[in-house]
Amino acid sequence: MNTARASSSTTPPAKGARGAGTKGIPRARREKQILAAAIDEFGRHGHASASMAAIAGRVGVTKPMLYTYFGSKDGLYLACLERVAPRLVTAIEEAMAGAKPAAETPHRVLSAVFGVLEEQRGAWFVLYDRTLKPGTDLHAAAHRHRRTIDDLAASGTADLLRGHGNQDPLDADALKHVWTGTVGALVGWWTSHPDQSAQDMAARCARLLTAIRG
Repeated sequence: MNTARASSSTTPPAKGARGAGTKGIPRARREKQILAAAIDEFGRHGHASASMAAIAGRVGVTKPMLYTYFGSKDGLYLACLERVAPRLVTAIEEAMAGAKPAAETPHRVLSAVFGVLEEQRGAWFVLYDRTLKPGTDLHAAAHRHRRTIDDLAASGTADLLRGHGNQDPLDADALKHVWTGTVGALVGWWTSHPDQSAQDMAARCARLLTAIRG
């Protein structure tokens, strides 16, 4: 895997290409199309097995055009990651800020995550790509964003336990792992049930949480 930083591996755009796209399509719009196709490809297959040819084919451009825009496969993955992760982090932060009491936090966060992923559910698996090799720049970039989400999960689960008079840090850490695993499992289930909307999933999780609480 090419682990060079995107900033050092990016090929400069061809002369005259900075403001123009292909076939008369503005560059910004073409980049958006490429990112949408790439997020789906990386989400389905992981960085290691994702095909640049498949991404180019879905957009209707050539592979060299992808490299002109993003420099490398790594550069394209990083662009996808930076498109996906901040939106998830912001949605989770806003959901947690508005959750009073703390018992409402799990449902609000799940609803927010489903809302962000409504159009591209595979985006979750761009962030949580298991094919990224530890020690690479790509793994470090993804881990940085995951850590932010983990820190939010740790804060939320600790608040939830404190509401029940439990301040045991190990209990909080264990619950954080249960929570993050549960969110990933629910997104995975949702991906395999494309007929279910974000609203459907939010309602389903409300029922499941109610059942779990007894």
